[in-house]
Amino acid sequence: MSSINDLIHEIEKLPPAERARLIDLVIRDMAEPDPEIDKVWAEEAIKRWDKYKEGNAKAVPYENVMAKYNR
Repeated sequence: MSSINDLIHEIEKLPPAERARLIDLVIRDMAEPDPEIDKVWAEEAIKRWDKYKEGNAKAVPYENVMAKYNR
């Protein structure tokens, strides 16, 4: 089994988008679900979707968002 230093060395080789994905997976694995936070995020998602459907929110293409992280 690799040592933590070997693992860190491999992580440092990853592009920024892949590092962000890895961080997200680790945090999700460690965090216990919080129903109140899930509820708040669900409400926010509904608000944002409604604004988008009404034409009051601008969509940003996936490629543009990811370009920020793939520098």
